Amino acid sequence: MVKIGNTELGEFPLLLAPMEDVSDPPFRAVCKEQGCDLMYTEFISVEGLIRDAAKSIQKLDIYDDERPIGIQIFGAEIESMSLAAEIVEAANPELIDINFGCPVKKVVCKMAGAGILQDIPRMIKLTEKVVRSTSLPVTVKTRLGWDENTLNIEEVAERLQDIGIKALTIHGRTRKQMYKGEADWTLIGKIKNNPRIHIPIFGNGDIDSPQKAMEYKNRYGIDGIMIGRASIGYPWIFREIKHYFATGMLLDPPTISERVEVARKHLMRSIEWKGEKTGIAEMRRHYTNYFRNLPDVKVFRSRLVTENSSEKIHEILYEIKEHYQEEMLLI
Repeated sequence: MVKIGNTELGEFPLLLAPMEDVSDPPFRAVCKEQGCDLMYTEFISVEGLIRDAAKSIQKLDIYDDERPIGIQIFGAEIESMSLAAEIVEAANPELIDINFGCPVKKVVCKMAGAGILQDIPRMIKLTEKVVRSTSLPVTVKTRLGWDENTLNIEEVAERLQDIGIKALTIHGRTRKQMYKGEADWTLIGKIKNNPRIHIPIFGNGDIDSPQKAMEYKNRYGIDGIMIGRASIGYPWIFREIKHYFATGMLLDPPTISERVEVARKHLMRSIEWKGEKTGIAEMRRHYTNYFRNLPDVKVFRSRLVTENSSEKIHEILYEIKEHYQEEMLLI
């Protein structure tokens, strides 16, 4: 049984990666319904939190039906991280996660996210301050190193564990790689098999099918897998992996009805959370993925991303369902 603090996550948990502008409450809700075991908020700027910035504060919204959940923060200033940890604790998540992995330039140039991989002593000092500032379990998500010449994640893992983190998620790329090339899980496996390491070690990077999830689980011995890009518009990845682990068989992909129904739920939750105008606008980025690989779907998609009425969008979604069900009957 994998545990973080007092939270039990099952034998081999599947985690939803924190993704900016993606893993908000509406998206997390549909992933939870499809079997995700632990979710994280979008990453939240600690400077935004302590300045009471509306966008950062809204990202603290969590709901009982999506628990267990971690709130992820990023920053570079030790005192700011400490203050933010206290604010996050008041939101009552199951854990606080520190982002030391974001490779985006505007984050890195402030020595936050993966930027701090250039200064490991500071990374340790900052993490220790957060651990001491909260009664919640603190976890970390990071990368293999800054570049191929600084693959210091084995040392980092031991030092982070020694100062009190309760779990570590490792993305199998360096900051320099961004999201290019193939993720290398070799060092992730070495850390998991290090006899000094006793906290859960989760792997992240390139898991996009049940078969690959099983292969990496067996090859590297990790405690669980974090899934990011493969879940966007395809929350069924969680149930498919779980089914494959349990039976050794692949589930059929979601039907047209299922795709439409989940897109509708996602839309309704988005409107409920952010209001009609913003909820509709923020949902637009998801339609391409929900209806990927459907023949001639562009006509419907262009209508979905230009329509401003939720009632009309529901009508278009119903049309998609009817159109492709009919088409399947003709095959």
